[in-house]
Amino acid sequence: MESPIASPLLARLAAHPPDRVAMTAGGAAVSYRDVDTRTTSMAAALASGGDLRGARVAFLAEAGPTHLMTLLGILRAGGVAVPLSPLHTRPELEFLIGDAGPVRLLATAGQRAALEAAAGGRSVLDVDTLVSGARLPATPARDAPAIMLYTSGTTGRPKGVRLSHAAVAATVEALEGAWRWRADDRLLHVLPLHHTHGLIVAALGALWAGAEVRFLPFEARAAWEALADATVFMAVPTIYAKLLDAFRAADDATRARWTAHAARLRLFTSGSAALPAGVLEEFRAATTQTILERYGMTEIGMALSNPYDGPRVPGAVGAPLPGVEVDVVRDDGAPADVDEPGELRVRSTQMFSGYHGDEAATASSFDGEGRFRTGDTGRRDAAGVIRILGRTSVDIIKSAGYKLSALEIEAALREHPAVAEVAVVGVPDASWGEVVTACVVARAGARVALDDLVAFARAHLAPYKLPRALRLCDALPRNAMGKVQKKQLLREIGDGA
Repeated sequence: MESPIASPLLARLAAHPPDRVAMTAGGAAVSYRDVDTRTTSMAAALASGGDLRGARVAFLAEAGPTHLMTLLGILRAGGVAVPLSPLHTRPELEFLIGDAGPVRLLATAGQRAALEAAAGGRSVLDVDTLVSGARLPATPARDAPAIMLYTSGTTGRPKGVRLSHAAVAATVEALEGAWRWRADDRLLHVLPLHHTHGLIVAALGALWAGAEVRFLPFEARAAWEALADATVFMAVPTIYAKLLDAFRAADDATRARWTAHAARLRLFTSGSAALPAGVLEEFRAATTQTILERYGMTEIGMALSNPYDGPRVPGAVGAPLPGVEVDVVRDDGAPADVDEPGELRVRSTQMFSGYHGDEAATASSFDGEGRFRTGDTGRRDAAGVIRILGRTSVDIIKSAGYKLSALEIEAALREHPAVAEVAVVGVPDASWGEVVTACVVARAGARVALDDLVAFARAHLAPYKLPRALRLCDALPRNAMGKVQKKQLLREIGDGA
């Protein structure tokens, strides 16, 4: 081992017992010694081609041990890792490569053709053939850039978010304390690795603690079975909904087995989108487990969490984590009162270093007090617990003089027995400002009509919150993390699709 290692993450991984299992996939185990050997070799090979300190290196790999070891090898070489995803289309890859401007492109054998097709003639190095051929480069400093992740693009073109070694460490260290990560934990990992949820919160959070990451491509029945030997599971609301679909369809003996599997875990978490209260309650009834909801963003790390010990409030994302300040602010910048909606603004050691190539966007994302403007609307109750009302740009609907939460309306409509999925958007209108429009995927064989939805929702919503238009959909457009792409829905409605 090289010493000292200035990167907190690399130093932490080096301190774990070398024979302990770090990752498994497809029955093959990778020890912490293997991680050290492979990433050291990769770093030396990368450095043999020139100094990478602060330079961006993009890579395309399947979710699994090779993906994480490639990322760690880039960090060890002093480079800035830019993870790409096999889920990206060729135009998306072309945009990300063009925007990031990486000095190197890496890919696994299975992904090399896809990356070469989008690389514009640039050479692509095969991850599996990178071997040691030079001295190990100087180790990166804490404040040096480590990872550049792209935002999900729900409100515009994806932006490259620069995260330092210190910011990544601050995130996983905060979660180690808040969620009681242990070295004997086994995380069942089913998430993509090109977003902060799957990469930093889940995978690097486990490795920081010396735990084991067990990769499994998500399929509901397989995930239920794999819970038998896991202690932690992290997912997005769409995954929990699919688990419940499989649970309902299973026979009594299978459901009993799956319940027993899930009951042994110490922690289930949900993030990246609002978890419907009905999903939380149904999952609790099926497993005895109450899913822990939390709130974070690529730019700010993890800001809010329901408690590990203590009541977890359905529909709420909890209170600020240690070292994080979260304010709820009115449109005029003044602090919002208790239960008054406002924008969430955050200050934290987990904060990003800026948007790649966009100093103006970086500057405008902070207010005069140095707080990051999240663009999310929420409200804080008397106990300090915060609820997210939605993205200000797409989830806050301004209709007939009211500011309405699309998430609140969706929660009510989702309880209708004929509704499988629903997204609520505000469609521009000369008279109303925006018309509350419900985009609904009906359950198999069910019929959904606007009058029925309105009659049902009257018991849950004030009259001015009721939907005034209905659009039936075969499916809702979602990104890789399961977030509904509401701007795409609005474009489709505008195009008359």
